[in-house]
Amino acid sequence: MTTLHEQNGDERDDQVFSNEPVTTLKLAQSDPRDRRKHRRHDMAQQGIAVDRWDNKRRVGKAFGEIVDISAGGVRIRATANPDVKADGQIRIRLELPDYAGICPFIDNTGANLEPKREWIGWMAVARVKQDGNQMDIAGRLVDMDEIDRGMLGLYLSTQPLAA
Repeated sequence: MTTLHEQNGDERDDQVFSNEPVTTLKLAQSDPRDRRKHRRHDMAQQGIAVDRWDNKRRVGKAFGEIVDISAGGVRIRATANPDVKADGQIRIRLELPDYAGICPFIDNTGANLEPKREWIGWMAVARVKQDGNQMDIAGRLVDMDEIDRGMLGLYLSTQPLAA
């Protein structure tokens, strides 16, 4: 069998292909220590509130504001809250405004897909950083549907990137 590297049993001198393994395309100025799957977007200047969701009462309680967000996670700045700890999970409610005709989430509970602005789900808290009377809470959005994650990624592509 003739391969791409051989023709008539001889190795070609003008070989275009390399024997090195194929690597993925890297973005310019990417840090090899950065393990993120999704780009972070700066939302601090918009003052978007996040609610701590109580599923029993079906009501949200003011919790903090979004600092930055990606399709996979969020960082929230909140007043000091002793019951939020790293490696825990909290139920939150995100409500993002429409932007450029794009709704950030999809309602797939009915017969047809409908746009929606809110998402209620679990956040796995990865990091809690205390700073005076405020704290930054960062974590992954763990139970988000893939269609919601995709729409959130599209929505965020119109927003400024975080530094």
